[in-house]
Amino acid sequence: MGKVMGIESKLTTKGQTTIPLEVREFLKVGAGDRLGYEFVDGKVMLVPKNRSALDFAGALHVPDRAPVSVESMNEALDEGIAERFGRARDRD
Repeated sequence: MGKVMGIESKLTTKGQTTIPLEVREFLKVGAGDRLGYEFVDGKVMLVPKNRSALDFAGALHVPDRAPVSVESMNEALDEGIAERFGRARDRD
């Protein structure tokens, strides 16, 4: 998953915390941005929720990789859904 950094923040009696600057910069979030919390493999992931799809343009680009067809993407999605929810997805 990458480099592990030991960054901490303190939780107040109201359940609030300040997100450290390094984390805000990494997530590219600021005042007024929305954050989501996702539970994954016994851990909690902090996820920016108000990002545009355009913010992710090129994020998956791998030089010299062959293009992927829509059919292949749909098959991969179907497999992921079946694996996650333990059932096959009905297609029209």
